[in-house]
Amino acid sequence: MKKIKVSIVGATGYAGEELLRLLLSHPMAEIHGISSESFAGKKISEIYPSLAGFCDMLLTDIDTAIADADVVFAALPHGLSQSLADKVTSNGSKFIDLGADFRLYDEEDYKQWYGLDYTTSLHEKQVYCIPELHREQIKSDTIVVGNPGCYPTSVALAIAPAVSITSSENIIIDSKSGVTGAGRALSLTTHYTEQNEAFGAYKVAEHRHTPEIEQTASELFGSKVTLTFVPHLLPVNRGILTTAYLRLTKEISVEEIHKIYSDYYKNEKFVRVMPLGSSANIKTIKCTNLCDISVHLDSRTNTLIVCSAIDNMVKGAAGQAIQNMNIVCGFAEETGLTLIPPAF
Repeated sequence: MKKIKVSIVGATGYAGEELLRLLLSHPMAEIHGISSESFAGKKISEIYPSLAGFCDMLLTDIDTAIADADVVFAALPHGLSQSLADKVTSNGSKFIDLGADFRLYDEEDYKQWYGLDYTTSLHEKQVYCIPELHREQIKSDTIVVGNPGCYPTSVALAIAPAVSITSSENIIIDSKSGVTGAGRALSLTTHYTEQNEAFGAYKVAEHRHTPEIEQTASELFGSKVTLTFVPHLLPVNRGILTTAYLRLTKEISVEEIHKIYSDYYKNEKFVRVMPLGSSANIKTIKCTNLCDISVHLDSRTNTLIVCSAIDNMVKGAAGQAIQNMNIVCGFAEETGLTLIPPAF
């Protein structure tokens, strides 16, 4: 099987750079083009010196970057991917969007949470894919993939095995993310002096990932789910720790719950169900496409507590996008993603 030509639009953002870093080691991918609106004409290694000697490609305009590519990744703010997807797919290329434009199936949800309309008929062909849950929905003729958000990925993997033993009502999701989740653009909120030695919630009950989380939860439970989602910002570079609280609908031991989770994910290369008595930690999945899950039972309140840890830049963004590319292109799903987490 010959290599495919891949291009990245928005290569200088955190997710774009992470895509490039991972794709440079992908045995079946060749970097065809990289674009940046702000840094066109500069070498990517001027923006990210860590890439010097590994990739010194020039950043170009979008049209130059995407021309003749087999797969185009877009790592752009919401609202910018729809017109680009039209252009990319009309040229016969596959389009994988790391932004929000192709994540929601309900246009009214998109209008409510993002304040924009759908402007392309490609939404009729989009496939939203968390591979562990939706891989069967991706076919060889899939042309637009909505890559899931970081928080929604951590939540969906945490709750999916529990739907047969828990209620869809009164679900509470508590998540903490590293600062890279806010993107590379400068802001007071992510300024060093604001985040160092700080820890707090933000966008409480109004975060834009809420409808995406509810979309997948509703699909899993088979009925409309409305839940409580509270995100927090951790003073670390990367990682998401999600804790999900679900009300059990039957008497069950923690050992039985652990077996349900272990059986559910027994064939998944990127999900590790941790031994009973241990807790998921962002340290053990750093720089990988892994998701670590730990299960806990509060028998006093009949509550299942599930913790999941992912790297928001890899499994929550670039790594999952490559995992989706591998499925679409017919490669083994783990190709280019067999990353071992550092011990410290």
